[in-house]
Amino acid sequence: MSDLAVVVPASLDGVRVDRAVALLADVSRSAVDALVADGRVRVDGKLVASRSAHLREGQTLEVDRPEEQVVAGPEGDPTVDVVVVHEDSDVIVIDKQAGLVVHPGAGHRSGTLVHGLVARYPELSALPAEVGSEPDRPGIVHRLDRGTSGLMVVARTPVAYHSLVSQLSARAVSRTYRALVLGQVEGESGLVDAPIGRSVSSPTRMAISRKGKEARTRYQVEQRFTSPAPTTLVRASLETGRTHQIRVHLAAIGHPVAGDEPYSQGRSLPGATINRPFLHAYALAFDHPTTGERLSWTSDLPEDLAAQLAALGE
Repeated sequence: MSDLAVVVPASLDGVRVDRAVALLADVSRSAVDALVADGRVRVDGKLVASRSAHLREGQTLEVDRPEEQVVAGPEGDPTVDVVVVHEDSDVIVIDKQAGLVVHPGAGHRSGTLVHGLVARYPELSALPAEVGSEPDRPGIVHRLDRGTSGLMVVARTPVAYHSLVSQLSARAVSRTYRALVLGQVEGESGLVDAPIGRSVSSPTRMAISRKGKEARTRYQVEQRFTSPAPTTLVRASLETGRTHQIRVHLAAIGHPVAGDEPYSQGRSLPGATINRPFLHAYALAFDHPTTGERLSWTSDLPEDLAAQLAALGE
C-alpha cells in the first residue's frame, strides 16, 4: 500500500471528504468514490462510509492507494535550464523562463521543467507515491503557462506538498503578475469575477462560462502608454488559480494581453518585438510549510518584456 495521512488543517474544516481527498491526493472525484467503496479512506482510524461526510480540523485523514496505481515518473534531464531563486529542505522557488513547459503532457514528453528538476533533485521522483499525486508532476502544486515567465514554488517533501496545496485552496498563497494589455484600461483598479471553463469551440482554450469554475482576478494600473498604440501595464493578482485565468479575464473586459494570439480577438500591438504573451509572474508569497514564516520574492521583467516596454511611448 501507498499511504497518505494528513491532519486536517483549518482551511479544510467543514469540507466534504470527497473534495478533500481529491484535492490532497490529486485524483478525480470518481477515483475518490472507488477509494471509499474499497474501504481505503479513513478518518481518525474509522472507515469512511459516505463520501459526503464533512471533515473537522484536527482529524486525521488517511487514504490507501494500491501500489499498481503508482507508475514510473520522468527521468532527469540535466540539459534543462532551471533557474532557482530559493531552495531549502522543504521548497524550491523557480524563476521559470518563457517557452519552458512545466510538466510532461500531450506533445511534451521531454525537456520540461520537471525533467530538469528531477535531474537536480532526484528525491522528487519518490514524492508522487508519497503524496498520491500524478507521477509526471513531482512536487508541482501550481503551474505557469508555457509562454508565461516568472516565479513558482515546488514542494520537496510530503509535508510541504500538503501545506502548499492547503494554502492554495485557502487562497493564502499570493501570486501577482505584470501584464501589458491592449487599450487604455478605465479606472486605476478593478476586479474581474467571472467563472472560467473549457471553451466549447476550441478545447485547447478557456472561456467565460456559466458552467465554469469560480474565478476572481484583481488588477491595478501601473503605467499607461499611447505609442505606437494605446496600452496599459497592469499588475494582476490571482484570488483563484484557473487555467489561463488572467489571459481570459483581461480579454473578457476588452483588454487582451499583448502578444496573446489565442485570446487577442484579432488585435495586436503594432511593431511588437515579443513573440509571446506579455505576462510575467512578478511576485510570490506563502507561509513556509514547517516554520510558518511568511516568505516572499519578486522577479524583474525578463529581457524580452523589458525591451518591449522600453519601446513604448507615454
